[in-house]
Amino acid sequence: MKTLTISISDLELAKFGIKKDEISFSEFVDLVSKELTRQTLNKCVELADKYGISKMTMEDITKEVKAVRKNAKDRN
Repeated sequence: MKTLTISISDLELAKFGIKKDEISFSEFVDLVSKELTRQTLNKCVELADKYGISKMTMEDITKEVKAVRKNAKDRN
């Protein structure tokens, strides 16, 4: 097994929830993946708010999906 040394700031340690000085690569990938997922989710929520999607009801969403599907069928 090889050892890889990575420098990371205290802020990044806290951001990624790294509490130990040594972690496995799998643990590191998992922590980074969770943080990236969190950031992506926050961006999705931000965009949903920006474009009014967050205010849509399930009925509104269903209507939109049906309209898109109908338009797609009409083009073919």
